[in-house]
Amino acid sequence: MLWKLSNRAIALKSSAIREILKITEQPDVISFAGGLPSPNTFPIQEIKNAFNHIITADEMSGSLQYGPTEGYAPLRIWLAEYLSRRDHTNIKPNQVLIVTGSQQALDLIGKALIDKGSKVLVETPTYLGGLQSFTQYEPEYISLESDEKGIIPEKLNDKTASDANFMYIIPNFQNPTGRRLSLERRQQLAEKAIRNNLTLVEDDPYGELDYQGHRLPSLYKLAPENTIYLGSFSKILAPGLRLGYIVANEKLINKLVQLKQAADLHTPSLTQRIAYHVIKDGFLDNHIPTIRKLYGHRCQAMLKALQKYMPTTVTWNKPEGGMFIWIELPKNINATELLSEAIQHKVAFVPGETFFANAIRTNCMRLAFVTVPEEKIEQGIKILANLITNWSDILEESPTIM
Repeated sequence: MLWKLSNRAIALKSSAIREILKITEQPDVISFAGGLPSPNTFPIQEIKNAFNHIITADEMSGSLQYGPTEGYAPLRIWLAEYLSRRDHTNIKPNQVLIVTGSQQALDLIGKALIDKGSKVLVETPTYLGGLQSFTQYEPEYISLESDEKGIIPEKLNDKTASDANFMYIIPNFQNPTGRRLSLERRQQLAEKAIRNNLTLVEDDPYGELDYQGHRLPSLYKLAPENTIYLGSFSKILAPGLRLGYIVANEKLINKLVQLKQAADLHTPSLTQRIAYHVIKDGFLDNHIPTIRKLYGHRCQAMLKALQKYMPTTVTWNKPEGGMFIWIELPKNINATELLSEAIQHKVAFVPGETFFANAIRTNCMRLAFVTVPEEKIEQGIKILANLITNWSDILEESPTIM
């Protein structure tokens, strides 16, 4: 049978990261590819206890029943209070929508804010999952000039800002680069958004993963009427729960609720209740610091290995938090081609070209370090460094072979 696919379906492409992850399922592969939280951080016993409480309590029938599209009310109340206290803001429960992972948040925002040809501002580079969600609605991407500190607000003129439907930005330990937007740039960006009536879509799955616990003000705090804030439980509890949330003004939340009703009716009642019972009594206050400590140690292990083994022609950033390090290779090395050889040596990473909306660059890569033990980190970086050195030597002798 010949399926009569829509043009949207025909245009879809598989995630390059998901395809790489199929290879990294082999147990002998050292994978720096997946942006996955470490299973060592999953609160397995607490989740078991929450589930056991639910199945023996009166709320079990509600956990297995349809629920409100907006989300489980106690969880929304908890989130409003937690975020208000953490970020010194004033968020009401009716400004919170629980979604099936923050990836669904991106899709709902694309549906709500993008028409064909709508201008969407993005970082250079930016999150592949965001591009996947938005691209199906056929926007025109405008890639904003960025450096090791993120978007450069001075490069964003008022006309570009006022013409755009929204800007998509990950200000904290960005995927893929691991960089964090400075306080000064946050303030400048918020001022431009307010002045030009620009909507900011602030995606913040990594904000809690600051190794020192020094959180910078959110864009939502600086420009609440202009900002849609996205958060996730995937990096601080477990991604298998598939729980994320959107914070915005009530009018937009109501429109997103309508779109979610057409997508999946509501986020699973059971996982919402499990998460609520795990976190409601202050569990995260002690749990998040343990995640920061583990990730900080593994980040330092990778930085140490990079310094020890990489040739001087390779550069990288030094993240203050999060899960990623961004590598810049010599310009004549194609990271996608390098990956094919690296996999033969049982090491995987994500080529950087997949993260660019425009002006694709091929000489960069993303390394994720949080799921790899420290001794394996050194082993994998040593293998990559040797491959890069060999490629550099070959290309220097025969610069036209690739």
